[in-house]
Amino acid sequence: MSIPSNLPLRNDLAGEEPYGAPQLDVPVCLNVNENPYAPSEAVIDTILERVRAVAPTLNRYPDREHAELRKALAAYLRKESQVELEPEQIWAANGSNEIMLQVFQAFGGPGRTALGFAPTYSMYPEYARDTFTAWTTVPRNADFTLDVDAAVKAILETRPSIVLITSPNNPTGTPATMEQIEALLAACEKAGVDGAPEGTHPLLVVDEAYIEFRRPGKPSATTLIADHPNLAVSRTMSKAFAYAGARVGYIAANTGVIDSLRIVRMPYHLSAVTQAVALAALDHTDEQLAQVGHLRDTRDALVDWFRQQTYKGQPIQVADTDSNFVFFGVFDDREWIFNELLNRGVLIRDVGPEGWLRVCMGTDEEMEAFKSAFLEVIRLAEQR
Repeated sequence: MSIPSNLPLRNDLAGEEPYGAPQLDVPVCLNVNENPYAPSEAVIDTILERVRAVAPTLNRYPDREHAELRKALAAYLRKESQVELEPEQIWAANGSNEIMLQVFQAFGGPGRTALGFAPTYSMYPEYARDTFTAWTTVPRNADFTLDVDAAVKAILETRPSIVLITSPNNPTGTPATMEQIEALLAACEKAGVDGAPEGTHPLLVVDEAYIEFRRPGKPSATTLIADHPNLAVSRTMSKAFAYAGARVGYIAANTGVIDSLRIVRMPYHLSAVTQAVALAALDHTDEQLAQVGHLRDTRDALVDWFRQQTYKGQPIQVADTDSNFVFFGVFDDREWIFNELLNRGVLIRDVGPEGWLRVCMGTDEEMEAFKSAFLEVIRLAEQR
């Protein structure tokens, strides 16, 4: 990337690189946590029908409040998480990335702080940077679970406007328990906010991008919304819904939070085509989520398999995961492991703490290819 020095780029952006995992044409792509199974023919047919229906209206602006989509998302959450929310308590955007940026635009800004729990999603500090919000983190425990005592202490002392917890966590896959989320909520409901009037309390945002991959029986944080006006739960259709290319994310919260986001949203931010494509998927939630159970089983089988392997005489460590990916290590030269896998046509992700790698779940054939390549690379590593 080359930016001419005579352009008036913001001083704080000088030397920055655009965010993004590698996009490479390889036989086995397991690096961005996509669902490897394409939408069903029934879903594709409904996409075509819904897009055809809105095509004659594309000379007009779309419904900027996307009322039909919000109603459909409320029905989905009722079915998936057994939570009763009104459409006015839901807001959608172009992926959960735009949702999160709107959260930072509405609740962050100069003089305010956002607090997260490291390691965590690498885009959060970029949302903070782009909105002139300070970003700080509390380290997780050695097993990547939340250090609740340290988290509560930081909320009370830092007085952030936004507290962000990802559950299941990215890049580790670690879930937060409902008790941990409730402890964070209790702290947020006590804490003040620097740069805001007296009586203001932090907004707790629970990022549930991977929540559909959780183990059966575990509740969603959306079930806490009715009792907590300072809670917002972000979700996406990119992962379990096999809709990464559609770019649809949404957030559930009380109407005060949603109305705050409506202030900063761009006019007509969600196109008529995007709304139609999202509705098509929600017409077929069972088909769209048909492979989630199999991907859970694939994940658990890979965790068991990893725990039977060694690297230079030491057992491979694996983080507990409720997501569609597995975080594993620890390697003294993870870049070498990453590149050797890539040389064999397998792309994973070198992200998070040094020495750790992340692989997302692919098809059965892709997972066999990964395991075969990994064993070959590990044998070579032990000969170095």
